[in-house]
Formats: sequence, C-alpha cells, structure tokens
Amino acid sequence: MPDAYRVVVIGAGPAGLGAALNIVRARHRTLLLDANRPRNAATLHSHGYPTRDGISPLELRKLGREEIERYPEAEVQNAKVTTISQEDGRFRVEAAGVRGTTDRDVTADAVVITTGLVERLPALPGIRAHYGTTLHSCMTCDGYEESGKPLALLGETDDLAEQAILLSRWSDDIVVFPHGPAVVTEAEERELGERGILVERRPVRDIVGDRGGMTGVLLADGELVERTAGFLRPIYEPALGYAAGLGLATAQDGLLLTDPEGRTSLPGVYAAGDSTVPGPQQLIVAAGAGARTAAALIRDLG
Repeated sequence: MPDAYRVVVIGAGPAGLGAALNIVRARHRTLLLDANRPRNAATLHSHGYPTRDGISPLELRKLGREEIERYPEAEVQNAKVTTISQEDGRFRVEAAGVRGTTDRDVTADAVVITTGLVERLPALPGIRAHYGTTLHSCMTCDGYEESGKPLALLGETDDLAEQAILLSRWSDDIVVFPHGPAVVTEAEERELGERGILVERRPVRDIVGDRGGMTGVLLADGELVERTAGFLRPIYEPALGYAAGLGLATAQDGLLLTDPEGRTSLPGVYAAGDSTVPGPQQLIVAAGAGARTAAALIRDLG
C-alpha cells in the first residue's frame, strides 16, 4: 500500500516552504516533494526578504528545508511529481526520484500545490550567459542594484510600455526592445518618449557581453546598442501538468483559481504562490501566501 500522509506539499519554493512549515507545526504528518529545479536558480542574490536581503536563493531554500526537517512530523524529498489522482476520498501522489532519490507513491488527505511557473525566455543565444547577473526578469527584486545604469528592456509581452515606466524608477537611460510578438503601440511610444525612454523597433539578433557582464544589445543589422544591464519580460507558463486529471478550475492563462485562502475548486486541494492567479512575484509574498493557505488547511482538516 502507498505510504499515507495527512498532507503532501508539492514544491519547495517560498510558498511551499511557508505552507509546509506551518502545517507541520500543527502536527500533521507532511511530505514535501520538490523537483529541485527552481525558477530563480540562475539568480545570485534574492532581495526584499526581511532578515535575508541579498541571500542566495538556493541558500534560502536550503535554510527553509532544514527548518522543516527538524520537525518529526515532516519529511522532505527531491522528487518530481508526475500524477495526482483522487481515490476513495484520498489523494494519490506519484513522483519520480531526482538524481538518485527513490520514486514515491503516497496518499494524503490534502494536497498543497506550490510549483509556480516556468519561464520561457526570448530565443536569443546570449541571454543565458548573463541571465541572473546583469540581465534580470524582476525589477522589484533587482532594480536597485542596477540603478543609474544604461538599461535595456526586452520581451515578448504587450506590457513593455507599462514595465518601462516602472523601470524608470531606477534609471533615466532606458531603451525598450519589443521582440517577437511584443507590441508597443505608437501612442505608448509617444508617452515613453515624453519620459525620455526610447523604443528600438529594429529586430534584435542577440545580447552580448564579456566576463564582466552584459555590454549591449546587438541588432539584426549589425549595430550595437550599448547597455550595461537589462530586464526581460519572459512568457510565464504554469507547471501544472501533473494535476491535469483533477479537473481544477483555472484562469484563461492556465493558473489555478482559488478562494482568498488558497482553496481550489476541488475540496482537499489547495494552492499558493505563482501557481495561482498572479500578483507580485516576490519571495516574501509567496511565503506569506503559503502560510495563509496552511492556516486554511489546518482549520479545514480539524
């Protein structure tokens, strides 16, 4: 028979850690499963988290896991969840081991989904070389460190004008590079121009740089627009394929719909963090959402 738990938490980012810590403190036997491929793995420093500003995101995850593992009610394992199903009023969670860990097949009274998002970056060969150091996706997280620099804003989403205005909080030298399907309207370009923000509509060939970091944006016609740092607007996709069989209600973009306390459309299944309809994508917000969802789950389980 599968191992039986009271709760399985899927995902050990800040939302999952926040949920699991509070659930085990309520003395529920809890299994925390994580594929160990965090979205912010390329980032050297995390910001905005009280008492941990500037910490490595991997170190923050490590500290969070160690805190949870101190509780006898907790078990933490690296494993990628492949399927969740509902059987006889309980949930069956199957997971494939990661890097030598064992496969898992367990049941639980409740499941908390906190697997977040997958980033799809623009298809430019030089992005990965600078992503997480001088090229970022979160202005709130990394804008301060790039203050006053010549910045690029590149992406494939239609909110580039709005994001450029936000970015001007940290620099008055910004060039926007709409890429692929991204659209900056003529009216938006005029508004940006009034703020001293340029829009470069020529196609982008690549992001270039050296060991010191990003040095510019290379256009398809060979011209280099010098920039010493930049921000991307990736396309975000939910990592929820394993839960497809549950029939959970989702928004148009595939993110889970929940009530204000993290309950999904299926009783016994909860969700927190970036797996749900989006708000600010910050570590402290996700951790708080996990704790809030844990409080609801604890009340519901009795």
